[in-house]
This record gives sequence, C-alpha cells and structure tokens, in this order.
Amino acid sequence: MAFLTTDYKENKSNDYGVLPTGNYEMIIAKAQETATKNGAESLQLDLIVRNDLDGVPALAETNKKYHNRHVFMDNWKRKATNQYDMQGFQYILDAIGVPEGTQINSIEDFLNILTGKVAKVYVKKDKNEYNGDVSDVNRVAPWNFSKSEYPQSNHQFKETSGADPFTGSNNSTLDVSDDDLPF
Repeated sequence: MAFLTTDYKENKSNDYGVLPTGNYEMIIAKAQETATKNGAESLQLDLIVRNDLDGVPALAETNKKYHNRHVFMDNWKRKATNQYDMQGFQYILDAIGVPEGTQINSIEDFLNILTGKVAKVYVKKDKNEYNGDVSDVNRVAPWNFSKSEYPQSNHQFKETSGADPFTGSNNSTLDVSDDDLPF
C-alpha cells in the first residue's frame, strides 16, 4: 500500500494580494486606537470578509471567493485639530445599526460598539506610492459603509498564531511618520 497518492484537485491558490474593487459583506473583527512613534493617533478597524455567506449566489465573486481576508482601515486624527472626523464615524455607526440619538461616552465605548458588527463595505483597489515604490492597496472610506443585507452573522473566526494583525507581530509597533500621513 502506498504512503501517499498525489491528488491536486483540492489545492487552492493562496494569493493574499489586495481585494478587487467591489462591495463585500464584512465583520469588524477588531477596533483599536494606536499611535505612531511620532505621536500621530489613529483608530484602526480590522475588517474581515465574512465566511458565512458562501451559499449566497450574488456574493460568489466577493465573499465566497475572498472569505476570511482582512482589510485594514485607518482613521487618522487630523493634525490641525488633533480630533477624529466625527462625521465619518456617523456613516459607520449608521451602517451597523446604532439607533439615532445614541450617546457614546468614550472612545472605549465606541470601540466596543464597533467590534463584532457587520456591514456592507465598498473596498477600492488603489495605488500607493511610498519612498518611490508603488504598490496595490485596498482603501475604505467611512462613507463606503452601508447596512448589511445579511445582518445575522454566523461568521467563524479563524485561529491565529497570536500575532497582532495591526503590527504583524506579537510585540512590535506600526512605524508611520507624520510625513507619511495624507493630511
């Protein structure tokens, strides 16, 4: 009896490049506030393409094809005011179904409200130039959030190796200088 017989039909490409431009049903896996070494503060969202919608034919080219993929969204405090764009947050809160007139008392409360919520998110494939290198990136703007067509989530989170998806490791910090920020 053979130890192994080759059978490649289950092999799949593990291309982790940027997502194609389109609308994706996503879950906000994590929301956190961070700062660069130079003190620029950001609210970061870790958005994951939901894996519980593979059976929906309309999502075959988005969610089924790219489920479990992460898209990171940074919301930088404005240099001039040292404040976040609160109007931008309104789009996200509306999309995840927070009732009109809800008071949110702290950034911690805001982060807790966001975490685990679902929304339909328009993700754009774009070019980014940094130090002369041009690369493909995904961009998400707050006004690109809308209510999910599938508000009940059965998304199953994949186990991770313990690495922080925002930094790529267990202990390091994201190194972005103020000069790198677009505003």
